[in-house]
Amino acid sequence: MNSSFTMNKNKSICLMFFLIVCLTQPALAAEPATPIAITLTQQQTLGIKVAELGKGVNLASQRLAGEVVIPVAQERVVTTPQAGLVTELYVSAGQSVKKGQPLAQISSTEMVGLQSEYLQALTQHQLATDMLARDKELYQEGIIAQRRFLTTQSHHAETSAILAQRKQALQLAGMSSGGISQLQKSGNMSSSLTLAAPMDGQVLEQMAKVGQRVEMAMPLYRVAKLSPLWVEIRAPLALFDTLRPGLRVKLPQVGVEGKLVNIIRSVNRNDQTLQLRAEVVAGADRLIPGQYVEVEIVPEGVAANAGQSFVLPKSAVVRSGAEYYIFVQDSQGFVATVVELLGEKAGMVSIRAGLNGDEKVAVAGTAAIKGKWLGVGDE
Repeated sequence: MNSSFTMNKNKSICLMFFLIVCLTQPALAAEPATPIAITLTQQQTLGIKVAELGKGVNLASQRLAGEVVIPVAQERVVTTPQAGLVTELYVSAGQSVKKGQPLAQISSTEMVGLQSEYLQALTQHQLATDMLARDKELYQEGIIAQRRFLTTQSHHAETSAILAQRKQALQLAGMSSGGISQLQKSGNMSSSLTLAAPMDGQVLEQMAKVGQRVEMAMPLYRVAKLSPLWVEIRAPLALFDTLRPGLRVKLPQVGVEGKLVNIIRSVNRNDQTLQLRAEVVAGADRLIPGQYVEVEIVPEGVAANAGQSFVLPKSAVVRSGAEYYIFVQDSQGFVATVVELLGEKAGMVSIRAGLNGDEKVAVAGTAAIKGKWLGVGDE
């Protein structure tokens, strides 16, 4: 019994000494594809664990689903400010327009009423202005009491407020400042109302026809600026730690690239995915809003022609000299495979390697494998 205990104790001491030497031994040069013979029994003894590389979080090799959308600040819906009859349509879907360009003309009886109210308010305001000027002189000469002068001032302020209200009503109804000035000068009222493009862009949709009667706030056109465009992406939650704004985004089927601009910190309860947003500037003319595309997100530091990249636990990567390696399992044990270290975050490292993605790699006990690989402890 003492002999068995002594043997087990010696074995444990040797194993501890072996691991300590592995961790403290200076890095030695080694061939990147040297086989390392380790049996399954030795793997269990040394605490070596493996994981399937393909089940790790792989950023660049995944193709994610995305939808092309128009940025919210680049789309406008042109609606009818007043009920009326569509008498003219000047543009149709697919045409490019400039800001201020006429789109349609509406005939509205309500516009006549608003113009009449504005002219009445203008007349009352002019009368109140004249009366204020006259009473001011009389008050300064001591002919009228201060109370009367204050009453005149109050009436003038009231007519000014009403005039401003009537003017704002015309503006909300779609009448331009130039049209209001012309109405003020001529006094000629018109039932016609011209709707203009609110921005430079393209008409995406025409929702009314000539001769159609429309109600207030009914949409007539949808206009949008189509560059840049956004791509809304759904990504697995496991990718969260590897994502950051500014990463390159590729649309391989279309042949354009963009960059990641937003990582929305809200998870879809149904499929546990993140919503990402990429912006495409160059090549946006090759995309169509509403189009579904496949998206690849390129990890930071990876060249445009880079191959597969993967994310592994930090313990899976070891250093020897100036190179980084992972241990890929094979029938004899492991093969030390050189990798390119791309980044590190939250205990995970992003690597690039010439692998298929279905290999198994050591994620625990790598110090023991490294010692065996470098010949530490061998006789």
